[in-house]
Amino acid sequence: MSNAAKRALITGIRGFTGRYMASELTSHGYHVFGLGSQPSDEPDYHQVDLTDPAATRQAIAEVRPDVVLHLAALAFVGHGDTNGFYRVHLIGTRNLLEALAAAERKPECVLLASSANVYGNGTGGVLNEDTLPVPANDYAVSKLAMEHMASLWNDRLPLVIARPFNYSGVGQAENFLLPKVVSHFRRRATKIELGNLDVWRDFSDVRAVVQAYRRLIEVKPLGQTVNVCSGRTHSLREIIEICEAVTGHSMDVTVNPAFVRANEVKTLCGDATRLRSLIGSWETPSLEDTLRWMLAAA
Repeated sequence: MSNAAKRALITGIRGFTGRYMASELTSHGYHVFGLGSQPSDEPDYHQVDLTDPAATRQAIAEVRPDVVLHLAALAFVGHGDTNGFYRVHLIGTRNLLEALAAAERKPECVLLASSANVYGNGTGGVLNEDTLPVPANDYAVSKLAMEHMASLWNDRLPLVIARPFNYSGVGQAENFLLPKVVSHFRRRATKIELGNLDVWRDFSDVRAVVQAYRRLIEVKPLGQTVNVCSGRTHSLREIIEICEAVTGHSMDVTVNPAFVRANEVKTLCGDATRLRSLIGSWETPSLEDTLRWMLAAA
């Protein structure tokens, strides 16, 4: 079946990643359908609460997807509703898998977006898929629980689990680190309050992440868990320095103890060996290129 004939379902299609995922799939010939929790009059969009099993089953029966990219999530680690992580990530995902397994036409690949946060902060160095997960917050615990729950469906559904490390781009909410810093530089603020300046993160560009997701559903490494990462780390101090160099603007940076999260994961660096072995050569733009794109956005 050519991509042009394939029906791709994206959960969380109106979220930050979902919008880029839709563009990536559309540009490669897929017929894209979306699920989301908010109302919209966009074509091929279904307003569905994944924690509602009957509504989820009905939507799957109507869309009859060939491939599924499950991106619906509470994406902000500091989200106030702790129980919400479990309702959305665990119960919502289980309802989706149950609906897909019961569908008259089974999909050929289902990609579940987990998170590199599952690795926690107990292991230094470069993290690969065999690194023992030690989640350090409820967001990460809920994502790891989702992975374990999904493994129960491996004999009934063609599943692939992606563990993206940090990524950013134009349109990401300002409660995330890079958009917050970028917005302060774009409006030439005189000061910014941040958390721990000495956290190191592996950053990718959202445009490269959705390309990796598309290529994974095409090669279908069923039953596998795959890191999506750059393999490079940058500290918050470096991010500030890059933005200063690009904009020619500097500001006072102060550490607000309220922004220093308990159980902060100090360093997250991924090993992308498995990803590249599956999909071939793949690179994310440099962090400087991503920041330049975000700083230049209208």
